[in-house]
Amino acid sequence: MRRTGIAALFAPLLLVLGLSARAADAPVVGDMAPEFRLQDQNGKWHTLADHRGKWVVLYFYPKDQTPGCTKEACSFRDNIFAFDKLGAVVLGVSVDDVDSHEEFAKKHSLPFPLLADSGGEVARRYDVLGNYGIIKLARRETFLVGPDGRIARHYSKVDAEKHSAEVLADLKALGAEKARS
Repeated sequence: MRRTGIAALFAPLLLVLGLSARAADAPVVGDMAPEFRLQDQNGKWHTLADHRGKWVVLYFYPKDQTPGCTKEACSFRDNIFAFDKLGAVVLGVSVDDVDSHEEFAKKHSLPFPLLADSGGEVARRYDVLGNYGIIKLARRETFLVGPDGRIARHYSKVDAEKHSAEVLADLKALGAEKARS
């Protein structure tokens, strides 16, 4: 009981620092990206296989309507045409539910799917589920998945405002423009 109380007390600090235990079997660059089947803010189902042949920006974020998550989502929104030009699909994932995603997407005019991982299973498979006592949230991390379904980049340290531009630069460096032509 005492241990749970201590974990709950330090949960906000751990969340800010992005600290938690990491699984030994977390996917790494070169691995096949773990498959999933999740609903978006409109109730449409998505799988990773649906996007095979395209670059996929799979970004995990903690919570709808929070300052950092809003900045990150709006940055992806503002660059969506550049991602489209490179043949890349942007998918946001959090443990929020479909209704929360619907409200968040409408409020900020987000033109890409926000996937509801309410049980945290996909975040767990990608080893980004932070367990902060009674609170479970996805950590702010991104996986860039290549057209072959393999993880091409993993971003474990993400600046919410600058991350979209960082991913775009990496897509160009990886030859996404050439693959699209």
